[in-house]
Amino acid sequence: MVSTLLPAPEPPVPDHHPVTRVFPFAVPGVSPSGARVTYVLAGVAPEATCPAAFQPSAVGPGCRTALRATYADSTGTYVATVGIAVLDGPQLTPFSAGRPATVRPVAFPGGPAERFGDRQYVTGVVLRPGGRYVVAAAAGYADGRAYQPGDAVEPRLGAAADQLVTALHRALTR
Repeated sequence: MVSTLLPAPEPPVPDHHPVTRVFPFAVPGVSPSGARVTYVLAGVAPEATCPAAFQPSAVGPGCRTALRATYADSTGTYVATVGIAVLDGPQLTPFSAGRPATVRPVAFPGGPAERFGDRQYVTGVVLRPGGRYVVAAAAGYADGRAYQPGDAVEPRLGAAADQLVTALHRALTR
């Protein structure tokens, strides 16, 4: 399979805008094979309630509000929605079997994330460091294929979710 690099789109918001402090235009990463990857911001969703932005067991009571953004890798093959839940205080939530309970994906028209939704996320990760934030990601394929129970998870999908969550958590706690 031959992949082509997408042309670099213009940043969706100016660099000095407050949202870029939370959701940078580009997040550098590394694929499981060691190749450099860049995750590019496809869009930022409006602030939402926690039940609208997260699956029920991803965050518990005490969640005040949520922010979400969707990124695509530089090849346009993988997409991931990253969500940040703002909490009243630390919380623990139970582990779920199968696909992890995580942030609800957000699609953005006109790009690689236009067909990304609840049926398309394949894997995800939730980071609960014990503070006032939960950072989570749901990752899937940009071609819109739906998750099928038992499907093997492509290592690059898990890496994308992990790297985006880690980068955004780091930006929040600086």
